[in-house]
Amino acid sequence: MKRVSVAEAKNHLPALIHAADGEPIEILRRGKPVAVLVSSAAFERLQQRAEGSWAALERFRAAHALESLDAERVFVGVRDKTPTGRSIKW
Repeated sequence: MKRVSVAEAKNHLPALIHAADGEPIEILRRGKPVAVLVSSAAFERLQQRAEGSWAALERFRAAHALESLDAERVFVGVRDKTPTGRSIKW
């Protein structure tokens, strides 16, 4: 992935937009990433994946009725609740 400073992005935006058609371009401020320039096609793919993932999560939640999940019942016996905890051998 190509990396450029904010100043370089400002000064060479048309060229970077053209270059973003091939690969994302990370924009840095003081050496830290602040933005990523991607083509509109890549952005559409990311949006579709995100929407598809959300729909899959909603279907899973509906199928398993997670709203009524009783954590105390599900995790009974999993955690040691004694004040001293478990003994560990090094």
